[in-house]
Amino acid sequence: MTQSIKVACVGAGYFSKFHYESWARMDDVQVVGSCNCDISKAQATGYAAYDDLSKMLSDTNPDLLDVILPPVAHAQTIKTAIAQGVKTIICQKPFCQDIQEAKSMIALADEAGTRIVVHENFRFQPWYRQIKNALSENAIGEVQQLTFRLRPGDGQGMDAYLDRQPYFREMKRFLIHETAVHWVDTFRFLLGEPTAVYADLRKVNPVIAGEDAGYVIFDHPNGVRAIFDGNRNLDHAADNLRRTMGEALIEGSKGSLVLRGDGSISLRKFAQTEEAEISAADTWDGFGGDCVHHLQSHVISGLIHGSDIENEAKDYIRVIEIENAIYSSAETGQKTALD
Repeated sequence: MTQSIKVACVGAGYFSKFHYESWARMDDVQVVGSCNCDISKAQATGYAAYDDLSKMLSDTNPDLLDVILPPVAHAQTIKTAIAQGVKTIICQKPFCQDIQEAKSMIALADEAGTRIVVHENFRFQPWYRQIKNALSENAIGEVQQLTFRLRPGDGQGMDAYLDRQPYFREMKRFLIHETAVHWVDTFRFLLGEPTAVYADLRKVNPVIAGEDAGYVIFDHPNGVRAIFDGNRNLDHAADNLRRTMGEALIEGSKGSLVLRGDGSISLRKFAQTEEAEISAADTWDGFGGDCVHHLQSHVISGLIHGSDIENEAKDYIRVIEIENAIYSSAETGQKTALD
């Protein structure tokens, strides 16, 4: 008989629907409760509803707590969960409010024997898994550079972000802290740990507090360079701008890979003009090629089978260090080396 993992969730805002929907599809998961400060939103999930996290954890004794909250709430939620004996936590990104708080939570969890996994799901998008396989199979030879153009087209006008995640407007660090961290981690997954960054950031829409456009150049091992070219005010060719949120080009000595806005990937061999599709367009109606489900399934599989789990907080701390280096580079106008 398959082991059943009891999962409790805290948070019932906009993005939580993708978490709840994923958990509901897993035969080896039992969702035992939903907690939210506005209990009506917790009730709307259809699970046992709470507005008191401690009581939910005491009543349900979950194996795993899924934290679907913004960074300002992470530390206290993690402390409460650890105090109640929770041994596995999945926590949404950005992880905690700053690196000091993140390290403090990791230390507290280590002392209690609690595992924290950061819900960084972009590396689980199927196109990046396919690109990783293609690179591993030497499909384009020696990789020399990667460019991703972020173009979600949701940042224009006086009402930008109000319909989905209005707290975006008040974030003093926005494009990198909230969005580009996805590609910081994805570039790490595809190319290895960067050794230096150079950033040029700016604000295009004056109604928001933070930056919403910019360029970041990453130095990766073996002379490889990656470029994040982000602008939330511009769009790209896609029926769903949030599927891939942009387009990517990965170039090597024997050819290049192109990721398009429909999630398809094509390969063009060096010195040839024709492209061959190696991965078809995405057909998933939900978010990001079902990456939330892929990540959560990965964690559950690790818990049941004892396999390695990606994105544990102690490893993800590197993303926060790189993020800080990006902002430092933007402030100084100089390339910033990474330890």
